[in-house]
Amino acid sequence: MEMTKDVETYLLEGCGRCELGGTPDCKVHTWTNEIRELRRIILSCGLDEEVKWGNPCYTFQGNNVLMIAAFKQFVSLSFFKGVLLSDTDKLLYQQGENSQAVRVLKFIEVKRVLELESIIKSYIYEAIEVEKRGLKVSFKAKDDLVYPDELLQAFEGNVDLKMAFEALTPGRQRGFVLHFTQPKKSETRANRIEKCKPLIFDGKGLQGR
Repeated sequence: MEMTKDVETYLLEGCGRCELGGTPDCKVHTWTNEIRELRRIILSCGLDEEVKWGNPCYTFQGNNVLMIAAFKQFVSLSFFKGVLLSDTDKLLYQQGENSQAVRVLKFIEVKRVLELESIIKSYIYEAIEVEKRGLKVSFKAKDDLVYPDELLQAFEGNVDLKMAFEALTPGRQRGFVLHFTQPKKSETRANRIEKCKPLIFDGKGLQGR
């Protein structure tokens, strides 16, 4: 199944990343009203709208700022550099224990979205300011997992790849890192990373699941 490439299709058929796309069971259909309101709020802040990994993604001068994603129990706004936001209202959640950069806002009803509209906008404007100032997330090294230089270089040249990798479970990350570090030649390590990019972007592990 091909991933969705525009937001209107996303609202009608979902992200296209699983067999539920285009069916009544698609998670997007559970949160259509919430997604529409969040989209309205985001666009009112002046961000550009794209679709990445099958989900609505919003950028500033080509840099990823936040993304809408539908889950079984909630719909979220994921801020790519959320760890740099002040979060004065203490509404942001960490996206998994291994996520160092991404922070999310979670919603389960339109009423809550509307109640927090001004706060959501303040978070978005702060995230835009982070991009204007060129701020970077300082990633902490993994105590027991050493990334090969080729992977770090790939992250430097592709922030989307870095964010997708950070969103993987620790087990999937470990599997990829061990796979990438096995070859002795740098060229072979780089080739392995390149071949695994589709799996990483799809949120899958080395075995394709």
